[in-house]
Amino acid sequence: MKDVREEYHADGLTEASLHDDPLEQARRWVDEAIEAALPLPNAMTLATVSADGQPSSRVVLLKGIEAGGFTFFTHYDSRKGEEIAVNPKVSFTMFWQPFDRQMIVIGEAHKVDQQESDSYFASRPYASQISAAISPQSRPASRAWLEDEVARLEQAFPSAPVPRPAQWGGYRIVAHEIQFWHGRPSRLHDRFRYQRQEDGSWLRERLAP
Repeated sequence: MKDVREEYHADGLTEASLHDDPLEQARRWVDEAIEAALPLPNAMTLATVSADGQPSSRVVLLKGIEAGGFTFFTHYDSRKGEEIAVNPKVSFTMFWQPFDRQMIVIGEAHKVDQQESDSYFASRPYASQISAAISPQSRPASRAWLEDEVARLEQAFPSAPVPRPAQWGGYRIVAHEIQFWHGRPSRLHDRFRYQRQEDGSWLRERLAP
């Protein structure tokens, strides 16, 4: 691994090219990744922390940038859900390798309202509704048991919609810090940080790579 290297060749990032609102800038970058048909353009690595201070991370999918935050959906009784319940402070990173871009968001995660969770759950494919409804996420389970539970629920609900389970829903991460990183040749990268001020405005500054 010591010999694995890749040079960055992007034009870089300037303060003048950035939007004053970091959420709008984030939306632009995600939209550009989607329009370029990059693999999983909305994938984000979400980090949470347990009550005893142990961090853990996993990849989840960003499903919206609205209402002042970043929205994703999951099981509330999963490991990440239980950790958010005791410590809502989270961080996530998105990396778009073909664009030499990285975004880091630091903030707090809070549940969205039930209506929003219901609406998104109903929009998912039928098979995804079934698997979400039967899964005891983050807990031991055999493949045979999972498939039996799928068959049972498919028999009970042979077509969509499947009722949204109470333990499944959305979170919105309200950021107090957002960083935008752009790779540059010779590792002299461009990196800008936005920090939310007490009056709700954002302080933007360039950071060393």
